[in-house]
Amino acid sequence: MARTFLLEIGLEEMPAHVVTPSIKQLVQKTRKYLKEQRIAFDDIKPFSTPRRLALQITGLADKQPDINEEVKGPAKKIAQDADGNWSKAAMGFTRGQGLTVDDITFKELKGVEYVYVEKHIAGQPVEEVLAGLKDVLTSMTFPTMMKWGTYHFEYIRPIKWLVALLDDKVIPFQILDVDTDRITRGHRFLGKDITLNNATDYEAALTAEFVIADADKRKKEIKTQIERLAADNNWTINIDADLLEEVNNLVEWPTAFGGSFDDKYLTIPDEVLITSMRDHQRFFYVLDQDGKLLPKFVSVRNGNAEHIENVVSGNEKVLAARLSDAMFFYEEDQKQTVADYVERLKNVSFHDKISTMYEKMQRVAVIAKQVGTALGLNDTQLADMDRAAHIYKFDLVTGMVGEFAELQGVMGEKYALLNGENANVATAVREHYMPISADGALPATTDGAVLAIADKIDSIVTFFSADMVPSGSNDPYALRRQATGIVRIIRAQNWHLDQSLIEAAIKAETDANVAPDLDQAAQIDAVMAFLKDRIKVTLLDEKTRHDIVDAVIAGPNTDLLDNFEAAKTLSDHQNDADFKGTIEALNRVLRLAEKADASTVKPVDASLFDNDSEPKLLEAVNAVAAKANDLDIPAYYEALAGLQGVINEYFEATMVMDKNEDVKNNRLSQLKQLADLILRLGDLNQLIVK
Repeated sequence: MARTFLLEIGLEEMPAHVVTPSIKQLVQKTRKYLKEQRIAFDDIKPFSTPRRLALQITGLADKQPDINEEVKGPAKKIAQDADGNWSKAAMGFTRGQGLTVDDITFKELKGVEYVYVEKHIAGQPVEEVLAGLKDVLTSMTFPTMMKWGTYHFEYIRPIKWLVALLDDKVIPFQILDVDTDRITRGHRFLGKDITLNNATDYEAALTAEFVIADADKRKKEIKTQIERLAADNNWTINIDADLLEEVNNLVEWPTAFGGSFDDKYLTIPDEVLITSMRDHQRFFYVLDQDGKLLPKFVSVRNGNAEHIENVVSGNEKVLAARLSDAMFFYEEDQKQTVADYVERLKNVSFHDKISTMYEKMQRVAVIAKQVGTALGLNDTQLADMDRAAHIYKFDLVTGMVGEFAELQGVMGEKYALLNGENANVATAVREHYMPISADGALPATTDGAVLAIADKIDSIVTFFSADMVPSGSNDPYALRRQATGIVRIIRAQNWHLDQSLIEAAIKAETDANVAPDLDQAAQIDAVMAFLKDRIKVTLLDEKTRHDIVDAVIAGPNTDLLDNFEAAKTLSDHQNDADFKGTIEALNRVLRLAEKADASTVKPVDASLFDNDSEPKLLEAVNAVAAKANDLDIPAYYEALAGLQGVINEYFEATMVMDKNEDVKNNRLSQLKQLADLILRLGDLNQLIVK
């Protein structure tokens, strides 16, 4: 008979950002537990609110299936003596299995006979298995944990009640001083405790006590209410998905309402108003039909519409206070110039082991010039970027950013324009932070993209030089995110950046007398490996074949764009009919070239050739080398693939490791020349070809 089981853990209010990942974790752990316990079921339906995490498991089997298990024991020579008498080891083994020596059989395994017994394991009733879910609940992990009372046990919030109901029967277990029961709780203010008669009553019973336990239904209801308010008032409301998720995890019985603020605050930049409403108050901002911000907001109450006017008034007062502060900072900030703020950065630490923020800007200006020049920016672009690089952190010491840290860069752009900076400079100031998350938006302008790269390169190189390298999950300065930002920008812009550019930038810092008192040059290899590791993560996330990723990353080519293009090109050709032959030919070159001694590698001497395949290969390789710098990676691969025939012909006719040292070294030099070309794609020996 199919059964239904309800599991609910009631808690003090959890932080909104924890609710969704926690219920997903509970579902995953429960599904795994039931599978391990061999309990069949149809479905697990999750429920979550700020005060509860719950599962309704339907279609549960009555019991575990019986199983017959073959258990291996000691070797026969240990189980029996020479006269065939059973040893203590044999008797102990069978006793441990609940059997006797009469149940023993012998089977040979790799030439040795062992004791085996057939063990019948009766399936446990589902009631006994479900009691083990206590361990599932207590094994959950959270970003922050707390203790309460005199207990050493840690959890996201104190446990207030537990429900474990199989159909109409309570499954008994206990966590700390809380026993499982059939009693759940309704809305904290509107509802009351509920005695559940059956596990199937859960959702309807809670709804009757002002709790929409299904998070998806609750979110849909919030969205519907907001859209209704917008339609009734001729508003446009862009319902931010992240904000909707957060609000959904703050309420159990949502009621949306509209409020307003004094239109005098509309003189403040929209970004400040939106940040105040969305990030600080969890309000949805309101636009008119032309997309202009209105002095209105929409919020969601955890309750019904009773006395909603008091709720509206209270929220308006809180927002007004915050906007009043914002207006004060906005007006005060404009009393100083960009130059004033830049001067103050001389006393602001970037990091106490590295430099001030002002000194960081000096370095970044040098790096940005190196990068911009290498990428072919024109004089106007270079001038704008240089100006941006010398001021781009100035808004960190403004009152507005001090109050609203989320507006770093945004206020820099606003204040730069108010101070007469041109639009290109102002935009670069804002865009240098981008991307602000692993998959965040990238800079849209060239100057912004170059400044963003330069800023991130400086951060990574200096922190590495100060011996503050990310390890494991520890990355307090978000260097992995910054490295990901660099490789994403380079890929999006189709820009080539390699180790030589970073080396040149560090030298230019020294020449300009702005380098920090750190050995940056010693960290270049580690920094490049760090950047290439971010490429590896990106490619694997995109489901690129592991061996292709390994081949590209293991190669010596430090051109980050080449790495991406090489992975794509190898992926594009992996199913070609001649791919295996091409890679095998190129790899044969790589393996033999490794035998070349660096001290004996010289320009190829044609006078030492003794068969026609040698000059033929030399001519073909020289032809590829002559045009290599002008070829993109796809065309470069095609050029190398075109050498397959002459390479195979060469190896058929030529004994590379000749007894004559001069001949051998000449041939190794020739293969080394070709290997250096091949390695631009990567270490192709890492590829698995079948």
